[in-house]
Amino acid sequence: MRVKDKSIIVTGAGSGIGEGIARRLASEGAQVLVNDINLAQGEKVALSIVKTGGNASFFAADVTKTAEVKALVAAAVERHGRLDVMINNAGWTHRNQSALDVSEDDFDKCYAINVKSIYLATIHATPVFRAQGGGSFINIASTAGVRPRPGLTWYNGSKGAVITTSKSLAAELGPDNIRVNCINPVFNPDTGLSAEFAGGPIDEVRKARFRASIPLGRFSTALDVANAALYLASDEADFISGICLEVDGARCV
Repeated sequence: MRVKDKSIIVTGAGSGIGEGIARRLASEGAQVLVNDINLAQGEKVALSIVKTGGNASFFAADVTKTAEVKALVAAAVERHGRLDVMINNAGWTHRNQSALDVSEDDFDKCYAINVKSIYLATIHATPVFRAQGGGSFINIASTAGVRPRPGLTWYNGSKGAVITTSKSLAAELGPDNIRVNCINPVFNPDTGLSAEFAGGPIDEVRKARFRASIPLGRFSTALDVANAALYLASDEADFISGICLEVDGARCV
């Protein structure tokens, strides 16, 4: 049990990568607070974890709203007595298209969910971490922030911001024994955002184009990312901070 009894929030955990992270951490003994804006999906994930012997509960919150993120952090402390790890997984992308064709609303939504959420999590979880002597942030960024793909300019920029922000926070919060790391997954065709990311239905032609850019010859999976998150959340990574772990089959080499 590598994260036994650790209190961990996973945002955007109602499906996809977030669900995979929540399930993996629960299987290793964590007390997981499943967060999503989709009540039905979030509650379903939490209930499924409990039914298989894990410790999980659900809390609905919009990660772009300060009062709701504050309530999310408070819920973890109330239910588990503390907060050890906050995993900022909730994300969004605009459709794959010319940078000039992305609407202002889509730009704002992308940066609110991908970047402002990191700000709000930091603002509300850091005081808790400081009061208890430490904690850990794990931010799910993307290889898009390291090797940008054409057609995703504003999404790429938002993930680049997550990467830089994570490194800066690691340096700033380190004296408080707060670790900050991020994970950069490569394309996963099974997430809810994959069609927008690819610019259309995930057919064999699009899959082949994306797969060709990954030297190991396959896409990332939720479990790949979850295993990386498990390591960073565990005491095994107690001296690891300020890194961005590419889960990408050598895409960023």
